[in-house]
Amino acid sequence: MTNIDSSETILAGQWVLEKGRPIADDVSRRIFSLTSSHLVKLGSDPSGWDVLYRDPNDGRLWELIYPQSELHGGGPPTLRYLTTENAKQKYGELLAP
Repeated sequence: MTNIDSSETILAGQWVLEKGRPIADDVSRRIFSLTSSHLVKLGSDPSGWDVLYRDPNDGRLWELIYPQSELHGGGPPTLRYLTTENAKQKYGELLAP
C-alpha cells in the first residue's frame, strides 16, 4: 500500500527475528516505502533523527521517529500523524510560508 488511509494516525514498525537476526516487519517496510516514494520530506529536527513529511494526497503532516533509539540503528521506525500546531512547535521553521 503506497497511500495512508485517512483513519490511520500511527504506523509502528517492529523488528522480528528470522534465523536469529532482526529484520524489518511489514509495517517497517511500508514506512520505508511511504517515506521514500510517497510522502514529501519537509526537513529534520536539529538532531537529524526526527523527520517531518507532508502527505501530498490530503496535506496531513507525518513525523518519522525512532522511539527505541537505544537499539542499533535507532531501532524500528514509527510514522505518526502530527497536528499542524504540534508540528509548528517542533518544526516551526519548516512550516513557514
